[in-house]
Amino acid sequence: MSLRRDEVESLILKGQHVVIYHDNVLRIPTAWLDAHPGGALSILHFVGRDATDEIDALHPTGTLDLIAKYSIGKHHEKYWVPFLPPVAAGWVRENGQWRREAAYISGDRPLLVEEQLSSSGLGPTAATITPAPTDLDLDVQARQSAAYKALHRRIIDAGLYKCPILTGYGPEFIRYTLFGVISAYAYYHSWLITSAFFLGLMWHQLMFFAHDLGHMGLTGDWTFDRLVSTFIADWIGGLSIGWWVDNHNIHHIVTNHVNHDPDIQHLPFFAISPAFFNNLYSTYYKRTMPLDAPAKIFLTLQHKLFYIVMMFARFNLYRLSYAHLYFRAFDTRRARGHGWAWSLEVAGIVFFWTWFGSLLVGCGTWRKALLYVLVSHATTSPLHVQIVLSHFSMSTADLGPTESFPHRQLRTTSDVICDESIEFIHGGLHLQVTHHLFPRLPRHNLRKASEMVKKFAQEQGLTYAEFGFVSGNKEVVGLLKHVGGLVNQVKIVAEVADAEAKEAVDKKIKGQEEKKVG
Repeated sequence: MSLRRDEVESLILKGQHVVIYHDNVLRIPTAWLDAHPGGALSILHFVGRDATDEIDALHPTGTLDLIAKYSIGKHHEKYWVPFLPPVAAGWVRENGQWRREAAYISGDRPLLVEEQLSSSGLGPTAATITPAPTDLDLDVQARQSAAYKALHRRIIDAGLYKCPILTGYGPEFIRYTLFGVISAYAYYHSWLITSAFFLGLMWHQLMFFAHDLGHMGLTGDWTFDRLVSTFIADWIGGLSIGWWVDNHNIHHIVTNHVNHDPDIQHLPFFAISPAFFNNLYSTYYKRTMPLDAPAKIFLTLQHKLFYIVMMFARFNLYRLSYAHLYFRAFDTRRARGHGWAWSLEVAGIVFFWTWFGSLLVGCGTWRKALLYVLVSHATTSPLHVQIVLSHFSMSTADLGPTESFPHRQLRTTSDVICDESIEFIHGGLHLQVTHHLFPRLPRHNLRKASEMVKKFAQEQGLTYAEFGFVSGNKEVVGLLKHVGGLVNQVKIVAEVADAEAKEAVDKKIKGQEEKKVG
């Protein structure tokens, strides 16, 4: 069955979740949207768009074989010209009705409160899902997408998806065990700072393993990888793997988008673009990120607070993890169709705080316990610094749905250069460009793949960004200082606008009083 573009548009406006995959038009039922292990948002962001590259990059072969059953026909366009997904314009579908969830997204006009309250009978229009004009050349984007598909095939043929269990994970398992044993030995001898330090190192290294499992990069089997990752992240680390996967998948498909990417939404502490001064709405957190008084204070100091906040970033991960699990407790679609996963995570969090709490009690005094917490958590901070280096200083511009997957990832992501002998410190994830293009690729093969990606970027006229750890830190701190300095300008503009508005009102009142006197 052949589907015309206007027919696809009509389906979208009726609330259907229509996605293009190769030349197939897929209609994703709501039941699968709710059960999708990668989260509903990762599908909603591609309604009306060609998601071929993203689907192939994020799903194992076994899953890809199941996608054909959702096809309702084919399109015969030279290449698919995308619609703007309704969620990107602030519209969501709930209980068979459209609802405007955001007052301002992607350049739409703000919606009045009265309209939001009575929006049950409203919905997106053809104009709503028509993307803004773009300077991107559709032929160039299509060529880059085709070249990326060819590159992906070469990486598969080179065997780089084969996980090197013994040579890759073997040394890592020895490292995890060594750090854990040293921590336990030091604790037994009351060398608390040493124990806390090596416990932090173990957490730091284990998170790389949990990361791979979250991407189904070990076996490709969701159940097995989720079981192991829950044990690693929740039971040993006290963090929710369910939250992390939900968050991380969105980060991979809408990288550095100020409205959509939760990994750059850190108000009131950080803003990496003046766009965050506009009280933006987060489609992930479902709330407005206000530039309020605390935010204005923190942002002017963000370049000075950067490393302090990074030292204790793990505490924020606890907050996000437990909020995720709490709200899932009231979700009838709990854990997206895998209720056992939610229960196992909750049990793991209880277990974590039982054994870690026992360690703290065993420290003897609250001061020693507090020091143990601070040292163990601060030791994990290089991981947080490393990840933000690869994105904070890169572009946050919204080039619209026309932008190809490889173009977007190379524009918004960079590598941190380091010697091969010490790359275990970064877990191999310092090669973020290649990881973002091929998220399921084993970390141990990223270096080989990155050489192929660099050649691809050169052939396609794309920039492959990379810098050293020190220069990358300078770049990020410099950006934070620059953006933070603009906050005062925003305050000045706002004060001038308020003064002008007050003056206009005063003139109007004075004029009315003069008329009364006359």
